[in-house]
Amino acid sequence: MDNERIMINGDRLQKLTDEMKRNINFDEEYYKRFDIKRGLRNADGTGVLAGLTRISNVHGYIIDEYERKPHEGELFYRGININNIIDGFTAENRFGYEEVAWLLLFGSLPTKDELEFFSYALEVNRELPKDFVEDMIIKAASPNIMNKLQRGVLALYSYESDTEDNSVENLLKQAFSLISRLPLIMVAAYQAKRRVYDGKSMYLHQPLSGLSFAENILSMLRFDRKFTRDEALLLDRCLMLHAEHGGGNNSTFAVRVLSSSSTDTYSAIAAGIGSLKGTRHGGANIKVIEMLDFIKAGVNDYKDDDEIKRFLIKIAQKEAGDRSGLIYGIGHAVYTLSDPRAIILKENAKKLVDEKGFNDDFRILDAVERIAPSVLSDIKGDKRASVCANVDLYSGLVYRMLGIPMELFTPLFAVARMAGWCAHRIEEATACKRIMRPAYRPILEGVEYIPLCDRKDD
Repeated sequence: MDNERIMINGDRLQKLTDEMKRNINFDEEYYKRFDIKRGLRNADGTGVLAGLTRISNVHGYIIDEYERKPHEGELFYRGININNIIDGFTAENRFGYEEVAWLLLFGSLPTKDELEFFSYALEVNRELPKDFVEDMIIKAASPNIMNKLQRGVLALYSYESDTEDNSVENLLKQAFSLISRLPLIMVAAYQAKRRVYDGKSMYLHQPLSGLSFAENILSMLRFDRKFTRDEALLLDRCLMLHAEHGGGNNSTFAVRVLSSSSTDTYSAIAAGIGSLKGTRHGGANIKVIEMLDFIKAGVNDYKDDDEIKRFLIKIAQKEAGDRSGLIYGIGHAVYTLSDPRAIILKENAKKLVDEKGFNDDFRILDAVERIAPSVLSDIKGDKRASVCANVDLYSGLVYRMLGIPMELFTPLFAVARMAGWCAHRIEEATACKRIMRPAYRPILEGVEYIPLCDRKDD
């Protein structure tokens, strides 16, 4: 086996790589000629309509006289503005993720009795199957928690009954189970990773009865199980803001694509987790923090906007940072002038910045939010383009202030988004009833078959 591995290294591997590259590149002209909707987007950046939904609406621009024009961002859960939802819980000084999950699943805010029932249902459904943690997580630790969440969700299939039953009743039972259990899988996967890959002690806390969703996450994560109410409320707000974002975002669309084929819930949700891991999607919150650290190392005066601008130009020109040319946390497929989630997170982060000692980090990200749009506009040469800070610009900072390890930034996103995924899964599986099958335009036809004896190496 070792000899086989050696054979595909070096010159041979490079030759195969070069050959593959020749066959996967397309002339830009083809996309224009055949009106290809790359990324399932129209030429003006708007999304190709693929379905209907009652779950949420993401509004970031208007179409006026057939032109896309920037607009302040708005986000609605079942028709209710997210700002009103957050303001309502803040005014009452209450935790809200459980109610948001109910809203997304059932279409209306719960009554007191319904909320008590739902909280109880989440509590009784969260226990993992016997020996699940030992067999599925500890014995096969992963350096990446998102991959472990995928495996954990797929593994639950083997422990459940009626896994292929796609009735609304059964899909709802599965939703309760997945929303409840994913935080436990996340924490166990992180602890196993600490032990196997970091050489640190592993400690596994059981969830506690009577705590909110956010409180239990902090309780299970922290060695001493201690946290303040303000910390838990801040995490709760993050969970609410990440719970849902329309049917067109990449991970939710992945869930809906698989659901359209009538596959099982666990396969569909695992696909969503895999999508969310990507740095162009949920994984961007980690990249923002990495970028922040690059800026802190490359800038002397964090109060000097001009110096920060010069460094952002270097990042955009692939001369600094991770050399990708991306300024993470800036820009969105829908939002143009503002992302309401970023605004809410920024306002909530301010409350703990002084207490937690993250003034410099906050100041730098605020500068990135103000300066990066003009930097990108200058470099791309499109003065009409409107970009704004997105939710990832501040979510990583919030998690860092809460002492949450970077490896869990994106998994927490997945934990929160489970409610939205399950809602879309149920809607797609029950209402749409048609498998998604877009087309790809072939550009290479009529190639003749050559017998093996006549083929020659280049």
